[in-house]
Amino acid sequence: MEKFCDSLTRYSRRETVAVQIGNTAIGGDNPIRIQSMTNTDTNDTAASVAQTERIAAAGGEIVRLTAQGRREAENLGAIRAELDRRGCRVPLVADIHFLPSAALVAAEHVEKIRINPGNFNDKGGQFDELLAICKRRGAALRIGVNHGSLAPAVMERYGDTPEGMVASAMEFLRRCRAAAFDRVVLSVKSSNVRVMVQAYRMLAAAMRAEEMRYPLHLGVTEAGNDREGRIKSAAGIGALLADGLGDTIRVSLTEAPEREIPVARMLADYFAGRENHAPIPAVDESLYSPYSYRKRPSEKIGGIGGDAQVAIWSEIPAAVRETLFEADIRTVDRIPRGRIVLLKTNNLNGIAEQRAAMLTMAGRGLTNPVIIQRTYDESDPEVLQIKAAADLGPLFLDGFGDAIRIENLNPAIPQSEIDALSLDILQTARVRISKPEYIACPSCGRTLYNIEKTLAAIKARTGHLVGVKIGVMGCIVNGPGEMADADYGYVGSGPGRITLYKGREVVRRNIPEEQAIDALLELIEKSQMER
Repeated sequence: MEKFCDSLTRYSRRETVAVQIGNTAIGGDNPIRIQSMTNTDTNDTAASVAQTERIAAAGGEIVRLTAQGRREAENLGAIRAELDRRGCRVPLVADIHFLPSAALVAAEHVEKIRINPGNFNDKGGQFDELLAICKRRGAALRIGVNHGSLAPAVMERYGDTPEGMVASAMEFLRRCRAAAFDRVVLSVKSSNVRVMVQAYRMLAAAMRAEEMRYPLHLGVTEAGNDREGRIKSAAGIGALLADGLGDTIRVSLTEAPEREIPVARMLADYFAGRENHAPIPAVDESLYSPYSYRKRPSEKIGGIGGDAQVAIWSEIPAAVRETLFEADIRTVDRIPRGRIVLLKTNNLNGIAEQRAAMLTMAGRGLTNPVIIQRTYDESDPEVLQIKAAADLGPLFLDGFGDAIRIENLNPAIPQSEIDALSLDILQTARVRISKPEYIACPSCGRTLYNIEKTLAAIKARTGHLVGVKIGVMGCIVNGPGEMADADYGYVGSGPGRITLYKGREVVRRNIPEEQAIDALLELIEKSQMER
């Protein structure tokens, strides 16, 4: 397969064409753009305008609204007009799912249309008609593939894999090229961070092979809220930004949309200026597996490495710590066999340097266990969460590392919080499971219950269920698909009504919302007793 980036050891942003979205451009020489999505009813003009203004005031440069039907699509015109009257020129994006006819209506009113190929039923040449409207109006298109809603034909050939996601995106992208339409942005999102990272790398490689330079919109779907949501987003988005991929990002949190903006801005700023990093020696790139997970083989020493679970620093005995061999890219040559390596870096492009160090070890046949360490001096827990997840998460996602150490020089953050952060990074990378996993959508205008409050209540009552995956989804549009690998699902099915899933199967439909959490707990308890 074609390379997904120019170099594993020299940072440069992927070269892309600039795509104009109203008064804002994505790609080219432009900075990484930050965006979010409203969770208001798109038919409610006042509420949608007010929330759009809050997102813009927080620093959001593009705002997306759902347009699940023709009425919502038509009302985007009223929302655009009212925002213009108020002097808010932030570009609007219509989010389209099942109805191509809604896309045709929305394209007359907003600056960009997002379609999901898996749900875009293109009978009657409506995709070509959509491109014609976008050409006439100067509107852009996002081909937004979701892991959980691939078309049946794609599923039959590829399954729900990164390969299938890329095939779906490339099919529609080639149609755009054939129609001489180049105002295109692409995304291949998943709630599984490992799948998300692999899919974006494959997509970048596929476009590179066909000499396409369209911008990428990055995001982890259904990341959830609080620390877990930030860590999932930072690890997945950070893995791609570290290698120069990504032109616009949305951090999807089950919180007020404007709260997504500072997290996204922090991530974008954290990777800005990495072109100026200290040189990193070239490596044998054939030793790297960017498109499928491959655990780096290591021997077991002092309870670290081999078949032992990935450890956090607090679990490593003092006697073992005293035997560590501290190394970085400059001292890899001197690593002795039979010692645990504490791998450090102070390179601005630390992910690339630590990855290069481990690839160099592999090239020399060294199977020492490796503790990956990064050092910070942060007083704000959220800042530490985002930086550490962005720095360390990508390495564990790729199968590197036998233990993790987050060293924070500022005593304002207790070690217990650092331990929890370390475990969450390992869980995000799916290398160690220590708690339940919640796949929770950020909600939008299709959500008909208070998902933020509900998620908090479900987490409070299920925190003891280590390893159980619970999907909390606003509606049936993407819900069942995006939580396809969840053990249990809680999905909005109508105003105040919830449908429960076990795996991909519906168990109970249209439960009154006030009874639904109890019903979910009963379902989980019954299922576990039957095992």
